[in-house]
Amino acid sequence: MLNRRILRVKAFQNLYAYEQCKGSNLNISKDFIRASFLPDLNSMEVQDKTALSKEAEEAIKLFEQNLTTKDLLKSSEASRKVKQVVLEALKKYNEANEKDHQFLLKNMVVSAERIPQLYLLAIELLQAFAKHVEKEIEKKKKFAGNNPAGFGNELNFPNNKVLASLRESDSYRAAIARNNVNLDDVELEIREWFRDYVKPSEHYQAYLQLEAPTVTEDFELVDDLLKKILFKNEVMLNFFSEKDLNWTEDKSVVRSLASKVLKNAANLNEENESQMPEIAMNWDEDKEFFQNIFNFTIENDAKSKALITQKTKNWDIDRLAFTDKVIISMAIAEMKNFPSIPVKVSINEYIDISKTYSTPKSKQFVNGLLDVMAKELTESGEIRKSGRGLLDNK
Repeated sequence: MLNRRILRVKAFQNLYAYEQCKGSNLNISKDFIRASFLPDLNSMEVQDKTALSKEAEEAIKLFEQNLTTKDLLKSSEASRKVKQVVLEALKKYNEANEKDHQFLLKNMVVSAERIPQLYLLAIELLQAFAKHVEKEIEKKKKFAGNNPAGFGNELNFPNNKVLASLRESDSYRAAIARNNVNLDDVELEIREWFRDYVKPSEHYQAYLQLEAPTVTEDFELVDDLLKKILFKNEVMLNFFSEKDLNWTEDKSVVRSLASKVLKNAANLNEENESQMPEIAMNWDEDKEFFQNIFNFTIENDAKSKALITQKTKNWDIDRLAFTDKVIISMAIAEMKNFPSIPVKVSINEYIDISKTYSTPKSKQFVNGLLDVMAKELTESGEIRKSGRGLLDNK
């Protein structure tokens, strides 16, 4: 199962993208309105540019008013043409938003489902490097009388106990098969990447000096290669980015999950056998959870922004960090629509997201604002908790 914090982050990333799309759609709609009132160069009649410009500005103002207030257009005293243009602009704007909504909703799910494949690919790259060393040693043996003692500690990497533990793990092999993980497309590159990036690394060279590496030393090597080479080297980062359009956002999550798998393997306990941080039997439930967060946040956008504006009277809402507005709106949607999740859990989760994705001062701002909102929404009955949601997780 993917950690629900990761799912919240995926929802946040796509809600942020949706807000950006809405901004672009707004500008496109205004451009459409302006273009509708440009002088007709094919007309033989005299064009009143000043009057057309005024109509364009009137239409844009009416368009903006109707974004938040329904039926305002009907009572407007604007000309028929202005109303028609505004109606068409509103239609285009809403259709574009809905198209982006559906695309990002689908993208969010596909992106989450791809995460297990990505972190397993990272581990398989480490396995491939170890296998490459083993093959090179086998070649040398043919010319050295098959004397393994003549190869010093080069066998340390092929014999790495953390990687061996994973290779022998039924759950790991099943996850590899289930997520269709293979490195067939980079078979030749693996040799070059090992030669150019892995072998020269200080940690790898120091590892080769060890006579009998401990499990801890085995883990430290593979974790170091994971974090400092696979996830730092531009060539290998390009390999991942070609497989994931959301790689910039997903990189830290994938690195963290891959490291967790290696750490579990280092424990060498049978009870860790199934501790693969991946999509499992209850994925449908988790998928519904973050799809609902995404949809509820969009559906309640106007109410959430009004609430934020009310609670930040000394602030212009447009001056608030864009990310903070998305984070707070998500938290409100979760607190109001998920009765079984305690309020404190929701607040803490979104504070953590603000630490990573927003400004240095966002943690205190988000915490303070959500505390106040949670109390008032609970008192008004808009937040109703049941079951585990009644727990006060401080």
